[in-house]
Amino acid sequence: MAVLELRHLRYLLAVAEHGNFTRAAEELHISQPTLSQQIRQLERTLGVQLLDRTGRTVRLTDAGAVYTDHARRALRDLAAAERAVHDVQDLSRGDLRLGVTPTFTAYLVGPLTAELHTRHPGIRLTLAEMAQDRIEAALLADDLDLGIAFAGPHLPGVTATALFTETLSLVTGIPRARPLPAPLPVRALKDERLALLSGDFATRGHIDAYFARHRTAPHIAVEANSVQALIEIVQRTPLATVLPDAITHDHPHLTPVPLDPPPPTRTVTLLHREGAYRSAATHAFTELTRDLVRTRGYTPAGEAGVGAG
Repeated sequence: MAVLELRHLRYLLAVAEHGNFTRAAEELHISQPTLSQQIRQLERTLGVQLLDRTGRTVRLTDAGAVYTDHARRALRDLAAAERAVHDVQDLSRGDLRLGVTPTFTAYLVGPLTAELHTRHPGIRLTLAEMAQDRIEAALLADDLDLGIAFAGPHLPGVTATALFTETLSLVTGIPRARPLPAPLPVRALKDERLALLSGDFATRGHIDAYFARHRTAPHIAVEANSVQALIEIVQRTPLATVLPDAITHDHPHLTPVPLDPPPPTRTVTLLHREGAYRSAATHAFTELTRDLVRTRGYTPAGEAGVGAG
């Protein structure tokens, strides 16, 4: 009886992903005949057919679908075991995989990375900016160690720890001939020209809901799919925007103007997979994040209203 090896699992998963032996073989850097032979060897070992080769694309059989689900989890757990074995408790080296939603790139990622490098220069950080649903899926797939996003609802298996409360404000740039009153009545925004995030941002949906709730329809002059682009635009034009007021902490040319009534706050959370191995680097980054939130004076979670997802 042939011996089952890890490469058999990886080969099967590659064919399942591509639906094609040729493309899977190219990705694996082996020949197509070798790949076909290895898959048939796996099927003989298990005594079942895993792939349906009769159509234009190669598909998993029912048995193959069940087997690949377990194979993915097995490979994920083995990868986690390898990281645990090589985890260095003194933090002289280590790896951390972090996912963040785009807004945090503008005001949180820089300070966090700087503090991590100062405290633990041996830790290598891999940073990914992505939508919150992708962060949670990546945590469950063990492709990320931690995520920074907003309070729930979350996918089953994802645990959230509250960090701070994020407050949205009107943000202006260049000095104005007539300063805006603070707080600014939300109805007064009908006279403002705004630059806002595009509709694929959760923050934009949060802002639109706020405007609709107060029957306000500002003139939107610019839409951008980058927070950094908005910052540049507002710093150089009379346009205003609506962003987390924490962004202005590191941009002296930006001024937050509170709105009345204020937009609903959101709770910023640190996400991880329930039951996942927590490396020394993960523990260190979690503690570092809590310290930085306190040092920068962000509003503690729960003190400024109810968070929204």
